[in-house]
Amino acid sequence: MHDAIMKAQGLIEALGYIQRFHDKTVVVKIGGSIMDDPEALTNILTDIVFMNYVGMQPVLVHGGGKAINEAMEKAGLTPQMVMGRRYTDERTLSIAEQVLCNQINRYIVNFINSQGCEAMGLHSLSSIVLFAERTYLTSPEGRKIDLGYVGDVTWVNARLLELLVKADAIPCIATIARDQAGGRLNVNADTAAGAVAASMKADKLVVVSDTDGIYRDIKDPTSRVSHTTVEGIEEMVKAGSIGTGMLPKVEACIAALKGGCPKAHIIDGRIPHALLLEIYTESGVGTEIVP
Repeated sequence: MHDAIMKAQGLIEALGYIQRFHDKTVVVKIGGSIMDDPEALTNILTDIVFMNYVGMQPVLVHGGGKAINEAMEKAGLTPQMVMGRRYTDERTLSIAEQVLCNQINRYIVNFINSQGCEAMGLHSLSSIVLFAERTYLTSPEGRKIDLGYVGDVTWVNARLLELLVKADAIPCIATIARDQAGGRLNVNADTAAGAVAASMKADKLVVVSDTDGIYRDIKDPTSRVSHTTVEGIEEMVKAGSIGTGMLPKVEACIAALKGGCPKAHIIDGRIPHALLLEIYTESGVGTEIVP
């Protein structure tokens, strides 16, 4: 009886959040080692199905995990790095497109459909919503450095996404974009999710990865920040508290917030049903960032 009462109390706690976020758009980005952990990925996708069934409008953006690197190894390709960034040639781009669109995205869409929801894959091999331009770096000497077929998002077809969520479908976005000439560009999934959330004026952006939030001191497990602001994040970046792995995630959150999204979250997808815990409970499980 005690266990049953506790479950009922959990449902009552969730009720207020279910009412608050009914018909609200939440952009969820999945990446990191979560993509390579079948149980963690299943839990997160089940959370997204739950969100849809209780009246929320989830939009999913995903990366490729280790699958792209494994496919490159099988093809005999060695990753090339330029100033800490991956160089993407045409062959690498084709492999990334195959893995992201035909393997990972298809799996995600099929899983969601099998749970009774309608999902639609959006990427360079179907209907596309991400448009980008080539990314170039600048060397310390001021030279322009080419990264190959790598892009930054310049426009998101938010209208199509809004029509899909209003029709009770779950958009599932693989991050291969198109440029103005119709060419393909590989886009960082964190950056893409931030652009999607900003363009849709989503009510939340949730970045699901393999870290349980932001730490003021990465060596101190008690220093996790549960709530902060854009200004607080910028101060931590200047202080060097946020490393290179976390930086794209916080930049995506800041882009979403500055674009009109009220809240952004960074959570650990290795925690069972972390997405539901962050959205539907008082305590949450990660770091919440507000403007």
